[in-house]
Amino acid sequence: MTPPTGIPDRTLFWGMALSQLIGWGTVYVPFPLLVGPMEAELGWSRVLLNGGFTAGLLASGLAAVPAGRWLDRHGPRAMMNSGMLAAALLLLAMSLVHQPAAYVLVWVLIGVVQAMCLWTTAMAVVVAEARDVTRTVTAITFVTGFTATLFIPLTGAMIDLFGWRGALRALAALQLAGFALTVFTLRQARGPVPGAMRRNGPGLWARLQQPAFLGLALCFAAHAFISTGLGAHLIPLLRERGWPEATVLLLAAAHGPCQVAARALMFAAGRRVTMRAVGRFATALLPVAMLALALGRDSLALTIVFVLCFAMGDGLLTIVRSAGSAEILGREGFGAISGALSAVSMLPRTAAPLLIALVWEGAGGYGPVPWMLAAVGLLAAAGFIAAARPR
Repeated sequence: MTPPTGIPDRTLFWGMALSQLIGWGTVYVPFPLLVGPMEAELGWSRVLLNGGFTAGLLASGLAAVPAGRWLDRHGPRAMMNSGMLAAALLLLAMSLVHQPAAYVLVWVLIGVVQAMCLWTTAMAVVVAEARDVTRTVTAITFVTGFTATLFIPLTGAMIDLFGWRGALRALAALQLAGFALTVFTLRQARGPVPGAMRRNGPGLWARLQQPAFLGLALCFAAHAFISTGLGAHLIPLLRERGWPEATVLLLAAAHGPCQVAARALMFAAGRRVTMRAVGRFATALLPVAMLALALGRDSLALTIVFVLCFAMGDGLLTIVRSAGSAEILGREGFGAISGALSAVSMLPRTAAPLLIALVWEGAGGYGPVPWMLAAVGLLAAAGFIAAARPR
């Protein structure tokens, strides 16, 4: 059903794409670049610095469902606008920290803010407002796919020029631009449907127990484990295989362009494909990619197959996570449902780098890791197939 007049799709696309690019580029992407200079100046351990970041991720997961429920009840304007403004203030606060407790507290609050205004909530707004959800989400992912490409060198340059504290203040100023974009975009947002929370349909807890939700939860949790784990370990895994450094970096860097290419094909296909079909294809690519990685220890060709399959599956699942969930579960109450899916994925997302490191240490190398990831990929595919089954 086409939603009533609200934010035009073009405005929704540009506003959400640019505000999300800035939001993730200021509060998430810069962290690895900040660790070194913060460690050098403050004398804190790397465990503490990473622990604060992890606490923020966990806080984001815990806050996702309440944020989604607020969105369903009250609409997006107050929560997203205040979240984007709070993100700028928290970046400024981070630039002033001198005590570990304050550092961890700021990261926890940043995690709450992420749940209020970044990807999960933004995509719930797109699902509620867009006339063509799939094409709008796909177009937004084109822009946000360049977040790291833009903000890693930008943050590095700002650290070189201003130091890490000055860089955080500059990022806070950029985040204010994201706040302004969000205010402009949401000025035409529709409010919640009157009486929406009093409908006779199943409540949130009942919906969370439905087979379709459980299948999607399994799929996205497994995908989060794979993508975060490989994000932390792919380069050392490839180095262990003895490839030249230039080859290792080229293989790792190819992930982004392959993601964008898959999304471009998805955008071109338009309404000729359903999200169920795209999800089945994308999740099937995950175990294929991991098997190619497992079998391709001495084969550059199989390693390239891994890169292509994993990047395509990863890129498409970003779209399926929003548009596919809406197609399978429906738009009603999608804020809370999307928040629940995000919360379920948070533990595997935060645990994956540590668990893979423990496997590496126990095995004396990365040998078992691709086989483990292939099994997790099969779980993702099985979960989506179960969720997409007609009912």
